[in-house]
Amino acid sequence: AAISRMDLFMYENYDHVVRKELRKAHEYAWCRLGTAGTWLDAKTRAGIIEELRYSKDCSLCKLSKNSLSPNLVEGKHESLGILSNGMIEIIHRLRHDAARITEDWVNGVALKRVTDGEYVEIISVVATVLAIDGFNDTLGWPRPSLPTLQGGIPSKKRPINAKKQLAWVPTLNPSDIGVGEINPYEDVRGVHIHQALSLVPEEVIAFFKLDAAQYLHGTEVRDFKKEFRALTHQQIELLAGRVSAINQCVY
Repeated sequence: AAISRMDLFMYENYDHVVRKELRKAHEYAWCRLGTAGTWLDAKTRAGIIEELRYSKDCSLCKLSKNSLSPNLVEGKHESLGILSNGMIEIIHRLRHDAARITEDWVNGVALKRVTDGEYVEIISVVATVLAIDGFNDTLGWPRPSLPTLQGGIPSKKRPINAKKQLAWVPTLNPSDIGVGEINPYEDVRGVHIHQALSLVPEEVIAFFKLDAAQYLHGTEVRDFKKEFRALTHQQIELLAGRVSAINQCVY
């Protein structure tokens, strides 16, 4: 589906602060959430935004986060009731305790509530929203309003050669892209981190467009002869490493 621009552009009052590339990337990513994905329709994708935001102060999640194991706490998540209980469970776990997600939880909980394609797309939507909301929260700016729903029908197209190999869900090796299929690796190298969302190729493309604007494009990461941001390579990696440690990102 075509992606229209927002009625009120993000950061319109902060043009002197937000570089153009980042503003465009955030606008594109946010507007895209109002369109149908591969497995989820536009209403569901917008619902994920609402439930993710509402999940911030969930009492059950706080108890679970502070417990020795998230499996020791029982109860019901606080939600708006927009989505299924299964989706709510996934959203809340991704939001509050992603570092303790296990293969047993993926197979025994997540994939008993949604399909593997839906699960991967939920992860992509959650990651996108957290990135953009986190940017605004850090600067004390208002979060963007929900994107305009543009409808569309999920294609439900699955890479024919996706299989379990690197992760707890099927992924697509660059050498296994079928004839006529979307190539999710045109702008990235196709290393393991790029393959993480590859069961849903469109989400790989969209996520790493956002990543390139917020971090560095893949070709820029190893170009140490030139600085592409106001921060140096070393400063960027120091921040990235510290944030990863705080968030218990064990990649």
